[in-house]
Amino acid sequence: MILTPFLLLLFSLFSTTPSESPQETPPNILFLIADDWSYSHAGVYGDPVVRTPTFDRLAREGALFHKAFTSSPSCSPSRASILTGRYPHEIESGGNLWPEWPSQYPTYVSLLGEAGYFTGSSRKGWGPGDFKVSGLEHNPAGKSYPDFKAFLAERPEGKPFVFWFGSTDPHRDYVPNTGIHTGMKLEDVPVPGFFPDNDCVRNDILDYYFEVERFDRESGQLIRMLEEMGELDNTIIVMTSDNGMPFPRAKANLYDFGARLPLAIRWPKKVKAGTVVEDFVNFADFAPSFLEAANLTPQGMSGQSLWKLLAGEKQDRKQVYLERERHANVRKGDLSYPMRAVRNERFLYIWNTMPERNPAGDPSVHQSVGQYGDVDHSITKFLIMELEGKAAANQPDYFSLAFGTRPEEELYDVVADPYQLKNLAGNPAFAETKSQLRQQLLAWMEKTGDRRFEDPRSTYWDELRYTPDYQMKDADVEKAIEEYRIKPHFGPDAREGIPCLPEEH
Repeated sequence: MILTPFLLLLFSLFSTTPSESPQETPPNILFLIADDWSYSHAGVYGDPVVRTPTFDRLAREGALFHKAFTSSPSCSPSRASILTGRYPHEIESGGNLWPEWPSQYPTYVSLLGEAGYFTGSSRKGWGPGDFKVSGLEHNPAGKSYPDFKAFLAERPEGKPFVFWFGSTDPHRDYVPNTGIHTGMKLEDVPVPGFFPDNDCVRNDILDYYFEVERFDRESGQLIRMLEEMGELDNTIIVMTSDNGMPFPRAKANLYDFGARLPLAIRWPKKVKAGTVVEDFVNFADFAPSFLEAANLTPQGMSGQSLWKLLAGEKQDRKQVYLERERHANVRKGDLSYPMRAVRNERFLYIWNTMPERNPAGDPSVHQSVGQYGDVDHSITKFLIMELEGKAAANQPDYFSLAFGTRPEEELYDVVADPYQLKNLAGNPAFAETKSQLRQQLLAWMEKTGDRRFEDPRSTYWDELRYTPDYQMKDADVEKAIEEYRIKPHFGPDAREGIPCLPEEH
């Protein structure tokens, strides 16, 4: 076979080569990923309610990260970035939710498989989207197995493995009252400043906590299996999430509750117990880290390996870059809501390149998931929807924060304003800061080949095929809303007399 110059270029970009230093025993890799879990909802981060003994253990015995950010706060692009080591805008259709898988970009799973690893996954791998259209036989996260035990039963003796455990917790829907029935208390819940603080919202958060705890518990079961096999210390264990909590102004947003995530990594050979990492890391860093650990040199990836950072080497990790394109199918014409951002120790700068569009989706019921469909349905969502035009004095305008349009530029002092409620972009006192951050963002976009650098209003992601496996009809959406109103999120058997909706309902 004669290689054309184009094929030679592709080979050089995406191949891996053995590193110079040999490693006698390649480590196993166990990747534990939740679905919609925000920083700082873990015991080791100081949350007073949720119980996460597995995550806390990994943090004690390995490294705990305080500034870990997803590349994009949406399932498919986040997971694609994790797998490919590239930013979402670098992986074409992979930048959207419900896309076709961009098979021209190799994953750490495929590359490790070629290097002799036994690979597999269970539950939610990459997705939602269509990988079969790209000619793949199985999910890019690995061949699907019923569980970790079944995967290990097929593992050839002596082979290192890489396994992806993709929980569906704490993704909605929730079973009402699960949190409160386990003994968690409404009065103990810390309520983010962009939610109204009432018992109904607190109970919704408790149900979210219940599913976080279930993910933690199931992850602990996999770790115990490694201990019983005697392979715990030769396994890199990563425990994290794909994006933030499924609540308004969190998931699918570049604010901290959407993009800043829990992360703990345990690998005794390289990570000192009790390590605390305050540097910024992006989830594009996982793939090159896994390849380097397996004695391979990553090629064509934008992420940086984490091992030198974890060894104490100083690196330029003073900021992180974030982005979002099309989340759900919630605008006529399948339109995206494009955002780019840079976050450093003090500030978050967001560029909304098409601010005339609504970041939460069209206000009319549309397509797959209903009103403001980029926000998952919940009692918290519907309560805030009821507050349209009813902003109270000396309180945030909860409706506008969740469902209103936004200006082209946003700037937040994340130290003074941890919930990112006060936009400083129009404040002359911060004009120089805004200019500097915008220039940093543009330089990153240019360097990484983001087509929105040349054309901020590009329709590229709008025009890519949307591949959902469901379509909720308008009548079904109305029925879902009505059920929330008729059947409050928790019943009298749990907390009798607590109003879950405004009194008129």
